[in-house]
Amino acid sequence: MAKTALIIGSTGLVGEQCLKELLASAAYEKVIALTRKRLLLQNPKLENIVTDFENLERIKDQLKADDVFCAMGTTIAKAGSKEGFRKVDFEIPLQVAQLGLWNGAKKFILVSSLGADAASFVFYSKTKGELENELMKLNFESLVILRPSILLGDRKERRAGEEIGRFAAEKLSFLFVGPLKKYRGTSADLLGKLMVSLAQQKIKGIRILENEEILN
Repeated sequence: MAKTALIIGSTGLVGEQCLKELLASAAYEKVIALTRKRLLLQNPKLENIVTDFENLERIKDQLKADDVFCAMGTTIAKAGSKEGFRKVDFEIPLQVAQLGLWNGAKKFILVSSLGADAASFVFYSKTKGELENELMKLNFESLVILRPSILLGDRKERRAGEEIGRFAAEKLSFLFVGPLKKYRGTSADLLGKLMVSLAQQKIKGIRILENEEILN
């Protein structure tokens, strides 16, 4: 039976690829994309719900899906503050997960980050880890967490702090061997495809894929 997918973060580097894969997949007859601005993409399977994410309870009845995909993320610089960053990378994904589960969703696929750890002294890694921990408390039939390294691909927006890391990941990849292999850059196209592929597998409980496993 064809399924319904719900995705947040579909305008980002990984989310855009994930959305394309979802729309192309025969496994889904409907794809709901929550976005702040109307998508230019048109597809008979696509339902684009425009929201400011401030009161998702008002539209909770529209968030009915079998599988939920989260590729949402920002930077402190773009968000303007740690509070703004936490809103995008923790509060919104968690609320969407809760509402999706309330509506009967079975699977949640999350793009997290290498080094995600709720005990980390690094705010970014700490926030990612805290989201993972909260999602683990929810009763999804399947929770898949992907922890990629630096994301490789053509962003619509430039993130100055990531440019140096991306250059190293792309041009100096031959140096990332042995213990450094886990830091190799991760293709956004690969990650988007993998998200959809994993959702079709019979995974029970929690599965965490570190960057090395993603690349293999």
